[in-house]
Amino acid sequence: MSKFVKRFMHDQSGATAIEYGLIAALIAVVLISALQTLSGKIGGTFNAASAKMP
Repeated sequence: MSKFVKRFMHDQSGATAIEYGLIAALIAVVLISALQTLSGKIGGTFNAASAKMP
């Protein structure tokens, strides 16, 4: 039983998975905020282009 506890205390794989999850969440937040910022400009561009079409 003590080998299991020692091995469990030194296991870093869970921490690595959490770190990757936090990085993925941070990237998602950055992408969402960038898309929200650009959505108005992109929408305006498409509206202008569609208004010029006959």
